[in-house]
Amino acid sequence: MDILKTPSFASGLAVLLLLGGCGGGGDSHTARAEEKTGGAQMEEAIFAGGCFWCMQAPFEKLKGVSSVVAGYTGGDGKDPTYGDYAEKGHLEAIDVTFDPAQITYSQLLDAFWRQIDPTDAGGQFVDRGPQYRSAIFCLNDEQKRLAEKSKQELAASGKYDKPIVTEIIKSSIFYKAEDYHQDYYKKNPIRYKFYRSRSGRDNYLDKVWGKDRNAEEPHESAQGSGKPSAEELKKKLTAIQYKVTQQNGTEPPFKNEYWNNERAGIYVDVVSGEPLFSSLDKFDSGTGWPSFTRPLEPGNVVEREDNSLFSKRTEVRSKGADSHLGHVFDDGPAPTGLRYCMNSAALRFIPKEDLEKQGYGKYAALFDKAAAH
Repeated sequence: MDILKTPSFASGLAVLLLLGGCGGGGDSHTARAEEKTGGAQMEEAIFAGGCFWCMQAPFEKLKGVSSVVAGYTGGDGKDPTYGDYAEKGHLEAIDVTFDPAQITYSQLLDAFWRQIDPTDAGGQFVDRGPQYRSAIFCLNDEQKRLAEKSKQELAASGKYDKPIVTEIIKSSIFYKAEDYHQDYYKKNPIRYKFYRSRSGRDNYLDKVWGKDRNAEEPHESAQGSGKPSAEELKKKLTAIQYKVTQQNGTEPPFKNEYWNNERAGIYVDVVSGEPLFSSLDKFDSGTGWPSFTRPLEPGNVVEREDNSLFSKRTEVRSKGADSHLGHVFDDGPAPTGLRYCMNSAALRFIPKEDLEKQGYGKYAALFDKAAAH
């Protein structure tokens, strides 16, 4: 990587690393768009986040990911190698093969944001230049929609005080990098750890994300997370709550608890207590169900394709408890243009005055800020 070529590092690292960074020559080929592994229909996702050594490791740890290939994409030059991929306009990237039945594309996006600095247009951490910039390469219209939605929600989250500059690009040919780049963190653990610790990536991610940095782990709420047994849920939930959250049911419109609730507060998963939505993003959609323009915590919401009812819809589920919540549609108001149409039976409302005593005190500031404006 470029850090290894600077005067301040070259002399000290030359003997230890025995190479000038993430690269050298080798063969290449295009990646497959889909494959079947063990009878499961697999899908593909392509991300660029700077050094592909550092991007390959965290994605390989995600359940449902079968392979992560390091490579080059996004440029016009054919058959790039490490020696010329930058001048041919390519970025270092990873090709992720995953089972959508175990992990969704939205969850992969969630993991992606937790590996990069999305506000840096000039590279990533110590690696500078356009070949190291961050990007999401979309293979179809649905990936593009989800990527744009995810980027928009991240920008609206207030986590960054700079614009999100990560590009969303139509995918092109993906070229596999040289063999010695594949699983570099396994083959050369000492060198990899030394490079990564000096790159600044981990310090930055710890500062921005803290305990929420590891996206592969369910987001914990103040009430805990995870899914109790069916027997426990039947005791805990009402009949309609169980039908909606566990059997993908739908409650009657205009005859549910929160469709016209106008009180200030947040809505959490009725099973796990995961924070999901805020009254600040609630609006009257006229449908008879509580509707929101965006999630309070995007990482706690999972989207899946739903082909029931003879139509293609996007189902919304909670990440930790895997509760069915409702569906999201693209006919909502500004600023997102989305309508998260939820079932009241899947939610529990916590008024703003009770946030502190119920363990959700960090959200109280949102309402204080809104009141000040």
